[in-house]
Amino acid sequence: MKHSTILAIAVVLAALPAACGGEAAAPASVRLLAHDSFVISDEARAAFAAATGLHIEVLAAGDTGSMVNQAILAVGNPVADVLFGVDTTFLSRALEADLFVRYESPALAGVPPGLEADPGHRVTPIDYGDVCLNYDKAYFTATPPPQSLADLAEPAFRGLLVVEDPGTSSPGLAFLLATIVAFGEDGDYTWKDYWAALRANEVQVAAGWEEAYYGAFSGGSGEGDRPIVVSYASSPPAEVIYADPPVREAPTAVVTDGCFRQVEYAGILRGTPREAAARALIDFLLSERFQEEVPLGMFVFPALAAADLPPEFVAHTVVPAAPLTMDPAEIEANRERWIREWAEVVLR
Repeated sequence: MKHSTILAIAVVLAALPAACGGEAAAPASVRLLAHDSFVISDEARAAFAAATGLHIEVLAAGDTGSMVNQAILAVGNPVADVLFGVDTTFLSRALEADLFVRYESPALAGVPPGLEADPGHRVTPIDYGDVCLNYDKAYFTATPPPQSLADLAEPAFRGLLVVEDPGTSSPGLAFLLATIVAFGEDGDYTWKDYWAALRANEVQVAAGWEEAYYGAFSGGSGEGDRPIVVSYASSPPAEVIYADPPVREAPTAVVTDGCFRQVEYAGILRGTPREAAARALIDFLLSERFQEEVPLGMFVFPALAAADLPPEFVAHTVVPAAPLTMDPAEIEANRERWIREWAEVVLR
C-alpha cells in the first residue's frame, strides 16, 4: 500500500471516537456485507488491520439481488457497516430505499468519471466488468466468428449460442439489456424481434452462468457443444491462469460489439454506529493495495485508473472501446417488465 493511502486511512481513524457518537475506543472490526463472489486476500486484510487497528469481517449474502433485498429489509438498522457489490442493474433500487449515507472518498480523484453513477456520492465505484459474447477459437478456424449481436440471428450461427436466463442470472440480464440498448423498443426491428430471431435460430437458455459456461459452452473449461456463450471480457485470462496443463494462449476470445458494462459499488449503510470506520474501509477498497488484487480475485477491472493490471489481463483481455450502458433508474423502472416480455418471446 502507498504510504499516502495508509496515512489517509489513519487520519480518518484518528477521528473515530467523535465520529461514532462518543465511542470510547476504536471498534475491533468493521463489517462488510457482500455478495458471494467477493474476494479479499489475507494480506490485504492484514494491511488494513495494520493501518487502522480494524479487522474486516465479511458477511456473505448470496447473489447481488439477494444481498440488496436483505439490506433493504434492515434499512436504518443494518447488520453491517458497508455494503459491497450492488451493481448497475440493482443500484437504483438500493438508492430509492435510502440504504446509504453520503461519503465522497478522497480516492475518487483517481477514478474515471464515467464509472460514477450517483452525484450524491452515496455509493463509490470499486470495480467494473463487461458482459460480452465469448467464442471457442477452435471451432472458428475455418469459418469466421460473429462480429456483432446482429450476426447471431444469421443462419450461419444456428444452434451455436447459449445464453443465461435474465430472470435468474446477472450476465443474462446484462445481455438482455445490451440487446434492448442495441435494438430499441420501437421501430421496424425491436429487441423482441431480435430475440424471436434468436429463438428461431435455436438459441439455448441456461439458468445461470456456470450452467452456460461449464455445461453448454465448448470452449476453454466448458464441456458442451455450443461454441458461443454470454460471459465476460475477462473470461479468456481466467482460462489461461487456471489451465491445467498450462497454456500460453487463451482458447477463447471476445466479441467486443454489444458488450454491456456493469459497475460494482460500495456504500456506507445508513444507521451504522461505526461510520468513521466504514469510511476507512471505503477508502481502503479504493486503495492501490486492494485494487491491484481485484483482477485475479474477482476477474473484473479495478476502478482506480492507477492500479496496475496483472500480465495475464494485459495479454489476454480486451476492453471494449464502446461498451453499452443504461441509466440504473431506467433499468429499475423496466426490469421486471422486460424479463416478463423476454420470457414470453423466448420461453413460450
